[in-house]
Amino acid sequence: MFWSFAKIGAFTLGGGYAMLAVIEEEVVSKRHWVEKGDFLDLVVLAQTAPGILAVNISILTGNKIAGKRGAVVSALGAVLPSFITILVIAVCFSQFQDNVWVRKVFNGIRPAVIALIAVPVFSLAKSADVRWKTVWIPVLVALLIWLAGVSPIYIIVAAIVCGIAVHWIEIKKGREE
Repeated sequence: MFWSFAKIGAFTLGGGYAMLAVIEEEVVSKRHWVEKGDFLDLVVLAQTAPGILAVNISILTGNKIAGKRGAVVSALGAVLPSFITILVIAVCFSQFQDNVWVRKVFNGIRPAVIALIAVPVFSLAKSADVRWKTVWIPVLVALLIWLAGVSPIYIIVAAIVCGIAVHWIEIKKGREE
């Protein structure tokens, strides 16, 4: 587990959402540690916990596979490559920060990071059974946050209330039938 998450942490750019596709490939498709549906649940749970998404997923996956020791080993694997890389960059960056080639490399990475984030979004949407008739919900939420400046907290509370209401209506409807 350590080496799997260390490899993911060392060779993936763009943070947690960009890493989702790589993590899913490793833990679901390649290693078969977690089922596809369970992975979606882990991602949702990892998003609700404070901290770095990829580390949270590694902790939850490690815990599912090998308990507390697995959680610690997986977390260390996910964190150490980034920690070492940031430490090296912090020591050396002042020498290269004004270098035009370094700036061009970072500007060139940006579109790749967007693609790395888009892939897991579509994969998770498929796993969550988001279809064309329901795709308006995440689009509307994104627009409300981005353009209208609505706090995500209000959206989360509204989603909880709506989810409870829909569930309550379905239960009531089931009793009547």
